[in-house]
Amino acid sequence: MDLIRSSANDLLSALSSGRLTAADLMRATLDRIDEVNGTVNAIVALRDADELMAEAEAVDAGPWRGPLHGLPMAVKDLVNVAGIASTQGSPIFQHTVPKSDDLIAARMRAAGAILIGKTNVPEFGLGSHTFNPVYGATCNPYDSSRSCGGSSGGAAVALATGMTALADGSDMMGSLRNPAAWNNVYGFRPSWGRVPSEPLGDTFLHQLSTLGPMARTPEDLGVLLDVISGTDPRQPHPFASQTVSLVAPARAHGLRIGWLGDWGGVFPMEEGILSLCEAALGVFTELGCHVEPVDPPFEADRIWNSWITLRSWSVAAGLAPLAGHKAQLKDSAQWELERGLAMSAIEVHQASLTRSEWFKRAAALFEDYDALILPAAQVWPFDVTLPWPKEIAGQAMDTYHRWMEVVVPVSLLGLPCLAAPAGFGAGGLPMGLQIFGPRGSDAALLALGAAYHQATEWPQKTPAL
Repeated sequence: MDLIRSSANDLLSALSSGRLTAADLMRATLDRIDEVNGTVNAIVALRDADELMAEAEAVDAGPWRGPLHGLPMAVKDLVNVAGIASTQGSPIFQHTVPKSDDLIAARMRAAGAILIGKTNVPEFGLGSHTFNPVYGATCNPYDSSRSCGGSSGGAAVALATGMTALADGSDMMGSLRNPAAWNNVYGFRPSWGRVPSEPLGDTFLHQLSTLGPMARTPEDLGVLLDVISGTDPRQPHPFASQTVSLVAPARAHGLRIGWLGDWGGVFPMEEGILSLCEAALGVFTELGCHVEPVDPPFEADRIWNSWITLRSWSVAAGLAPLAGHKAQLKDSAQWELERGLAMSAIEVHQASLTRSEWFKRAAALFEDYDALILPAAQVWPFDVTLPWPKEIAGQAMDTYHRWMEVVVPVSLLGLPCLAAPAGFGAGGLPMGLQIFGPRGSDAALLALGAAYHQATEWPQKTPAL
């Protein structure tokens, strides 16, 4: 059994049956990290090897612990994990070692996972490019001179290189969709509310960001999604969700798929992205889906303006306690903080009205289509030394995140979305698709993704490093 490239499902099956020991898997994991992490810098704050081996041996000596029994996992460094440095990529928190787990880490630990360390992130998770002043940059495993995306960049690279079989991510503005696309793996942004956030601060107003799973197959996504899903009585947004862990390929024949492309030419795209994604659409046609182009269903500028208002309002609320450390924040964090603090209540209200209009229009669109598809990014992985792309196909970007506008129609509405590999461009770099549906269609999207994966197997056919 290949302990580095096997699916999480296969590893967990072998662990639960006794065909594989947690100690053997931990040793293979640590060896793989030692082999490749120096090149890509995806896993940070790695715990002591002897300590991890002792924990794995204790797992082997004890009872079955749950659906993640004995599986080594590194947790995204925006999440607090007891006993592990939890920095958010910021010098302000560089020496912070929490005494308790955040909710998602607690759920993974309770399910039997062995938490080995962290996966690298941009500072405070801002920007789809993983670099920070604490740990440095994480490199793309298909070309170490390129970005791996972000903010779940370390998670995606750990998966792509076989350092972990499952990873947690989070997504406000493509933070697990962009790195999934750029590292030839899968990421899933669940329906908003399905996976509760940490019950801190306001729990009513901000509905943009969500936690979600990342993996090398849609079936594996389902395993982790079930572990981290479920209501938290301390939070006011219960979500009635069905179990998805037993993901099976959908019978795709007859499903209606809408292709939104570049939103009628509004989203600039680097050469080769649209053609590669359109080629990937052919897989759905071969599966028996009816695929057709869809005209832009809503004004892109209105979606964008609503988004950057609600996002800055939300980000500023989170960063407000650090206002006294403003000089220590990176430029994008300062920009979000200043914008958010300057907003009036009526500006936020108007932005939410636009969001409501777009939601109603999207709901009508899903009466005609089972799923909609967009590219997962507008540019190929760029130079790892650059903070962000300043232009796309000759069009200047007016903010640090405008180059990721293609993910915003999904994020603004809290829709479930599967990021799936679409193949490789002429330069050998990966790209991906966003496959999304109405709220609550999580299981259906994963099943559709499983059918697509069965026909493509991109992560298995073209592994990194």
